[in-house]
Amino acid sequence: MPVIERRPTEVIRRAWELQRSGVDASCAQRQHEATRLLRRGIRLLDSIHPVPADHQDDWLRSRIRLLTTLAFSEAETVGLTNGLARLDDVLAVIERFDDPAVRAELIAPVNHNRGLLLMGGGRNEESIACFDAALGFREESLAVAPDPAPVVESLLNTLATRGLAYIRLGRVKRAREDLNRGIKLAEKYELRVSAAEVRRHLGTLELRVGNVPAALRCYEESERSYRALEVEVPPLLRHEQAQALLTAGLSDEAGRHLDEVLPQLRQEQGNTRELGQAELFRAEAALLSGDLDLARSLAESARQRMRKWGCQTCVANATIIGLRADTADALRTGEIPAALPARALRHARAMSVPRLAEQATVAKMLTVRLEIRRGNLRRASELLAEVPRPGQLTPTDHRMLRRLCRAELAVAHDDRGAALGEIRAGLAELDRVRDRMGGLELLSGTALHGRELGELAVRLVLGGEHPRRLFDWLERTRAQTYRYEPLAQADDPELAECLAEIRGLTQSIHQALHDGHPTAAARARRAELLREAHRMGWHAGQWGKARPVAKLDEVAARLKNRALVSFAASADELVAVVVLDGGARIVRLGSAKQASESARMLNVDLNAVAPDHTPQPLVEVIMTSARRQAERLDAQLVRPLLEVTGDRDLVIVPTGGLYAVPWGVLPSLHYRPTVVAPSATAWLSAELARNDRARKIVLVRGPGLPAARAEIDKLATHYRASKQLSGQGATATAVLPAVDGAKLAHIAAHGAHEPENALFSRLELADGAMFAHEMAGLRRPPRQVVLAACELALNRIRPGDEALGFASALLASGSQTVIAPLSKVGDQSSAAAMDDYHRALAGGASPAVALADAVAVDPMRRPFVCLGAG
Repeated sequence: MPVIERRPTEVIRRAWELQRSGVDASCAQRQHEATRLLRRGIRLLDSIHPVPADHQDDWLRSRIRLLTTLAFSEAETVGLTNGLARLDDVLAVIERFDDPAVRAELIAPVNHNRGLLLMGGGRNEESIACFDAALGFREESLAVAPDPAPVVESLLNTLATRGLAYIRLGRVKRAREDLNRGIKLAEKYELRVSAAEVRRHLGTLELRVGNVPAALRCYEESERSYRALEVEVPPLLRHEQAQALLTAGLSDEAGRHLDEVLPQLRQEQGNTRELGQAELFRAEAALLSGDLDLARSLAESARQRMRKWGCQTCVANATIIGLRADTADALRTGEIPAALPARALRHARAMSVPRLAEQATVAKMLTVRLEIRRGNLRRASELLAEVPRPGQLTPTDHRMLRRLCRAELAVAHDDRGAALGEIRAGLAELDRVRDRMGGLELLSGTALHGRELGELAVRLVLGGEHPRRLFDWLERTRAQTYRYEPLAQADDPELAECLAEIRGLTQSIHQALHDGHPTAAARARRAELLREAHRMGWHAGQWGKARPVAKLDEVAARLKNRALVSFAASADELVAVVVLDGGARIVRLGSAKQASESARMLNVDLNAVAPDHTPQPLVEVIMTSARRQAERLDAQLVRPLLEVTGDRDLVIVPTGGLYAVPWGVLPSLHYRPTVVAPSATAWLSAELARNDRARKIVLVRGPGLPAARAEIDKLATHYRASKQLSGQGATATAVLPAVDGAKLAHIAAHGAHEPENALFSRLELADGAMFAHEMAGLRRPPRQVVLAACELALNRIRPGDEALGFASALLASGSQTVIAPLSKVGDQSSAAAMDDYHRALAGGASPAVALADAVAVDPMRRPFVCLGAG
């Protein structure tokens, strides 16, 4: 008798241990091992026959746990049908409980788990019905529970998971409602880990609808919460942060982020799917940053790992990254290994399943480019004919790659007209993407897609002496971000919600294709929403109606007695189109690389000499070097141009490395009013912007600037009235509404420009960073902004001549003029320069004139530029 009593207890205890081991194996992606452990536990329970009455409850609950875990394991290894069948077995076990309240309590998690399995299988509508059933019971339980905390945790889990299902369906409003409610519940009951998890899901939603800044903010808040609670940051959060950074074009930052994560994943998790995904993201970041060797090695590592886990899509994506890196290397050097196009085509042919159609198309187009470069034009034409026409959901970079292939093939056939026609059509497609899907992050990012098209166009027209044609193509290919007229009317919330759902559905369709799930319902819903958006007057994104590209005659008419100089470079040839007196001419200026290197070296010297207390002997050495670089740039760029422009004021549109030139530092431009613009179109737009009756002057002093308190006080004396924010009052929360609608906003604050996306450049204020995307979101951006403490103008360029930095986001969102330094500037030098500038400005001088006079007093220590209109 004692033996009989002992045996059930030991068996049930052992079964529970096997279930926990099965969970551990499943979490480590060892599903077959998990299945063996769980089935062994079930067999152990079956060995107890009959089950003693006093062990019945424990025996049933142990069996439920084993079968539930087995359902997920078998769904992964055998198929969804098997997993759902195991949950049916769980329901049969639950029916053996006599108490109906216990049965109801146990059925709720079964509904939740059935929803999870259905969602994992792409059956999201069915999963939501299951989550609804689970939530119904948990809502009722919460209303009567003496201790609500355990019920709230279960309710939160289901609520957040239903939110994820809504995200996958592209139902943005419902997803946001569930996730926001989840965060409020978690905070109300002080479930801080749950709050962090739900906020991560909210970041996923924001990323799906294209609000990258909001997504990153959610992820950052979630990570901060985990760390404050001393809880390990989930790998999924790391991956999602990297994905958001890559979406924003911040490949360097995404790379740094993943470099911190990868060693930890390798040490803690071994050969897991999460590690493979992290390596895949890191390979993509390396490719975008131009680190081809790193991209290749990580892509190959990710490919091997994901092959083990059976993710065909991830294997194909890794293969494409490796091919892109090899192709970029070969095209750059001009050395095309004979085996490379054959390998690319072999991969294209192997990606034959429908879900890999996009990857197969990219591999084939890479083959086309390689064959063109090898001179195999017939073969390239045959392969290009196999590339399907883009569909509604074809990614932008795939569309542009197809156009590039067609244009390069036309060039190879010596049909320049056809090549320019393809480029023109491709850039028009980019315009439509920008016009329709809005968002400054997208407007800026599309420059990358059209970069090679634009470079090819400039190369084709640069050889001749046709200044008008070159001017037109330069304007067509560069700085398209600034072509948008910010919306003056209030946003249409119904249209905004519709567009968010369209974006969400687009991402959901791509995710479903990745996972091999059906997409018909999502495609039908997306098509319906597109029709609805058109009905509501959808004509542009959040940045408003697109302006046409400026024509030379329009620019010339507005210049009056000024001259516009638009630089262009192809290979190592640097030229300038000079527009004045109603006409234009081309001036050839020698080596583009030489000019860029001189600009870089000048910038280095100015950064070195900037600190207020640099020892005088060192200052003299650095100044000698800086003057030498300034003289070189002056001799190469400015003097040949002045032979054409005479003593006119200048509007300069740089290219590439010339954005780093602080033009007022160059000897021939001392005291000459000079405006820098990212394109002639941007300059003309700023010039023609209507001046409202704004009179508000706002002066801001950020933290950590010893000279700034006196500076702000002194600047205030130049104006009759001004609003001053300083010390603890200079918060982003206070500054943003203060500068909205201002005539002039002067902000003295440390900051940093983000070289890969203007939106994420920042100013450091009393309560932390104020990002450019927050300034860009103002209803009435200040007419003029002065950034007075750090290099927040622009000194690195995104391919496609999209000028970057805090200043560019301001210009793109409607500010007419931005005054900012191109390199570091000392606090004392900044204060002195700004006092001179504001005195002249308050006296009636234009920004360009006032700045030229202020800079000329001490050029090397005052590397400010006037951006936009002067």
